[in-house]
Amino acid sequence: MILKDPSHSPLTALVARMALKEQDALAELYDQTCSLLNGLLIRMLERPEDAEEALADVYMKAWKNADKYSPDRGSVQSWLVIMARSIAIDRIRQKRAQPNMAAFDWENSVEFVSPGASPEEETGMAQRQRRMQRILAELPPEQRQVLLMALFGGPSHAELAAKLGQPLGTVKSRIRTALQRLRQLMEEGATA
Repeated sequence: MILKDPSHSPLTALVARMALKEQDALAELYDQTCSLLNGLLIRMLERPEDAEEALADVYMKAWKNADKYSPDRGSVQSWLVIMARSIAIDRIRQKRAQPNMAAFDWENSVEFVSPGASPEEETGMAQRQRRMQRILAELPPEQRQVLLMALFGGPSHAELAAKLGQPLGTVKSRIRTALQRLRQLMEEGATA
């Protein structure tokens, strides 16, 4: 039985040429290995567009690190698969770390402060925000909840009614009553 020397494989030779910054070697390596890596990335990331971006990252990383590849540690395919897996895991973790706006607690986290505002504008905005929070706190809880969900959550009245398990007429009535009360409280505050 004749054992193949992994350091003399065609892919190893391509990586060696990549270490010398021969771009055509990268193109050949891509042609010979992209289907394997793309299949792996699609299974891990589920969305083809995410897999395409990750695949590009794998070959960029391979290009930058070609001089660090050692056939003693494993085959070129293994080296590429490990990079692809690492990049996919990083993307999955990054996606999980992004806030889920659908689960955002709008009622307790509404901020109207712009990061680019001047100190005077920030002070004025903070005062208006505190005033608005005091006014909202004066609304009955069921009106405040429906109003905040309608204004900041974006659902239609019918979707809101379904989400809350309440009749559509009740939801519309609570929104209308809350807006009227809000207007009244704001006018009272302006004259006080």
